[in-house]
Amino acid sequence: MFRQAIATPSRAISSTLRTAAQRPLSRPQFFQAPSIAARAIALQRPSRWYSSETDSKATDASESKPAEGEAAKEDAEAALKKQLEAKEAEVRDWKDKFMRSVADFRNLQDRMQREMKSARDFAIQKFAKDLVDSVDNFDRALSMVPEEKLKPENKTEHTQDLVNLYDGLKMTETILIQTLEKHGLLRFDPNGEKFNPNEHEATFMTPMPDKEDNTVFHVQQKGFKLNGRVLRPAKVGVVKNK
Repeated sequence: MFRQAIATPSRAISSTLRTAAQRPLSRPQFFQAPSIAARAIALQRPSRWYSSETDSKATDASESKPAEGEAAKEDAEAALKKQLEAKEAEVRDWKDKFMRSVADFRNLQDRMQREMKSARDFAIQKFAKDLVDSVDNFDRALSMVPEEKLKPENKTEHTQDLVNLYDGLKMTETILIQTLEKHGLLRFDPNGEKFNPNEHEATFMTPMPDKEDNTVFHVQQKGFKLNGRVLRPAKVGVVKNK
């Protein structure tokens, strides 16, 4: 019975195979590519054409786009040039202001240096004006002694004290003048020089044929200079022949 059970399925399988072999074979439906003739027919079909008005519009649009681009480019360049010119003008303006400021600052420095130097040089101007009167007193005291009594051959026991006093005053005056010169105060005697209105004050004029015209022949009061500036002009007598 076991053998009969095994044989029964094998018979069923073989009968199924015979039935399938007797049926007509059906071809599978695959995608068929178009033939060469179909392609040629497709190529001979009339293509689609647009009107000439549309073509002209497209041509005008294509030509107008580069023109508009060039115009926009020129406008941008013009704007940049204007900005550049404005910046250059601003730079020139600031440079001019800077140079003027530097020049003003240098002028201010020079003026301050001159003022400081003038303040140092003429700080004792008021004191010097008061001091020259004392120097004049020394000069007047020495001029009161006659020159004949100072000569060695005219010296006597009675005049020796006068000579000693004169020598003492002269020495004191010399030391005082040297001290004043160290501080810029200089005494000058214009006797025999040409009259200079900037340094001399003419108190009187007189004709003198043996002397040149406009010459100082008498010094009534000596002058003083403080660091080159006239502190007090010399009072003089001037020759006036014409």
